[in-house]
Amino acid sequence: MTLTAPARPRRVTFVELSVYENTVPLVSGYLQAYATQDSRIAGSCAFEFFTRGLRTDPGELLDDLLARDSDVYAFSCYIWNMGLVRVLLDQLVARRPDAWIILGGAQVINHARQYIGPDVRNVVVCNGEGEQPFYEFLHQVVSDRPDLSQVSGVSYRGEDGELRTTEQPPRMRTLDELPSPFAQKLFDDGEYTFTVLETNRGCPFHCGFCFWGAATNSKVYKFEEDRVRGDIEWIAEHGVSSVFIADANWGLSPRDVDLSRHIVRCKEEHGFPSSMVIAAAKNRPERVAEITEILVRGGLVTSQPISLQTVNTEALHLIDRQNIRETTYTDLQRSLNAKNISSFIELIWPLPGESLATFKKGIARLCRMEADTLTVYPQLLLHNTALYDQRETFGVETERAPDPAAEADVVVATRWVDRADCEEGAWFYYLVQSLYNARGAFWLARYLDRSGIQPYDEFFAAATRYWQRSENALSRFVADSVSTADNYDLLNIGKAAHLVLHSDRAAFDRLLGEFARAQPWWSDPAARFALDLDLVARPYIYREPVQRPGLALAEARLTGATPTSLTIGLPPGLEHLPVELGLLPEGSPAPSELRFEHPGQGKMPVPRHRTMEQNAGYCHVMIQRLRTLLPVCLPGREAAASVPDAGGPGGA
Repeated sequence: MTLTAPARPRRVTFVELSVYENTVPLVSGYLQAYATQDSRIAGSCAFEFFTRGLRTDPGELLDDLLARDSDVYAFSCYIWNMGLVRVLLDQLVARRPDAWIILGGAQVINHARQYIGPDVRNVVVCNGEGEQPFYEFLHQVVSDRPDLSQVSGVSYRGEDGELRTTEQPPRMRTLDELPSPFAQKLFDDGEYTFTVLETNRGCPFHCGFCFWGAATNSKVYKFEEDRVRGDIEWIAEHGVSSVFIADANWGLSPRDVDLSRHIVRCKEEHGFPSSMVIAAAKNRPERVAEITEILVRGGLVTSQPISLQTVNTEALHLIDRQNIRETTYTDLQRSLNAKNISSFIELIWPLPGESLATFKKGIARLCRMEADTLTVYPQLLLHNTALYDQRETFGVETERAPDPAAEADVVVATRWVDRADCEEGAWFYYLVQSLYNARGAFWLARYLDRSGIQPYDEFFAAATRYWQRSENALSRFVADSVSTADNYDLLNIGKAAHLVLHSDRAAFDRLLGEFARAQPWWSDPAARFALDLDLVARPYIYREPVQRPGLALAEARLTGATPTSLTIGLPPGLEHLPVELGLLPEGSPAPSELRFEHPGQGKMPVPRHRTMEQNAGYCHVMIQRLRTLLPVCLPGREAAASVPDAGGPGGA
């Protein structure tokens, strides 16, 4: 097709709609840095970054984009923003038929038919690594007679309305062909609090649920190390507080250890960055553990992710994934626990090959291995993955998540689980989140499992059934989340933590007590005492005064309380239980009293003018760094003092 080009410099607006506000537009920076190596492009185009958060009003976004009167609008498209991009795309096509619109990113690759209507002639989809196609595209835009057939790796509609797709260019094998947008000072005029950092591209694995390997074929290519160090220094010098390492496997390369040390040194010199998130290497647990310790000691991370996705062998086979050996994981978990470094296991529900029974038993196994916390992500059907191509074979059914900004298809059934089983698994996980991760009934569940009274999976299942029959805010939250596929939103993990550990803490105590008293094992004094331990040891997610439990202790006696601690007297004959359960170090003498000193450092004050939704992100992060929240358990005595009631009777 031919669009007449204006004589003035072409205005090119990069549009990045991000989950986090004030995000460095790294993808846009790459595209500009690569294209402007050509002096013709540099002299013929004027570039602008347009970055906004996902919750910005669509009408406001459209007005701002139209006001720019751009010749090219370049959108970065992902599962979390594609709903919003579609709204803007339809309006721009209608109101700016003279402008070019190019879409790139994981959501649109090889799916142009879904995004370019048959009557649309000015929309282009990039089908892979974007720098070379975007450069070739701009080369046509600034020419007298643009010809999209000369642009590699794109799809577009011809004059006859037929969809045309050009041949893919080869991947960049020497990534230093791509100049650093940080070094080129493209971001110097912005004020940013979050950035992605990329040190390599590619993934050696082919996990069926994941786009990473599909997007880059598998071969890993690295940016030159000095260039990466320079990017890190820019981030530190410009006060960017949060960094996400976008490498698929941080720790895969030995140099990642030294780069981690460099990040810590930059923080020590400049005070930034203050936090980091990594996607840890799957098959280098020892190296990742070393990196995590470096970053923990440097104050950059407080938890190590361990990506298992499932422990079911059939599911692992079907998704073409190999986990680290169970003995290796066990050793790694023990090492992290011994160093008091938080960690969280990442799982996905429901993967092909995973039944409701195997999912529950897998979680029970991980609890027995003393996992800190378990983060279960809903299975999403992502474009360009092996699972997407096999969806009919695996009987995959999906439901669109209700978030209007996103375009997320949540898996709600497979050949191994129907919709009812899938919902039951989601309910089950919310109870694991509340009773295990948030420590609602952590010591009770451990006692019942270790004593052979009730395994973890049966305990969580019994609690699930009880919660489903109950009428309270906690049950309503879970029911609404599961029934609407809103559990797609990872912030629900934080919302559940906010409820259990703060806003509905006392109500949760009472609900937990009602459940426990209805169980056959309630006649066991040790089980009742284990629940007492949970009531006084459950952490606080905000910095707030310690409160009395929301119901009376059953076996222990509350003998002391301060704004930061609770002290209990142990019931005669059960003094040994805290040591046996691991609450006190092995070999410790059985105490007559225990003091639980709750930390305040590193926590946000109680939010007075912010909703649970506004604080969900904070709570999500905090529950994954659980060891920073847990109270210190000390044998001893502390004088009693009054503390605020939690809405129920205190101890004796």
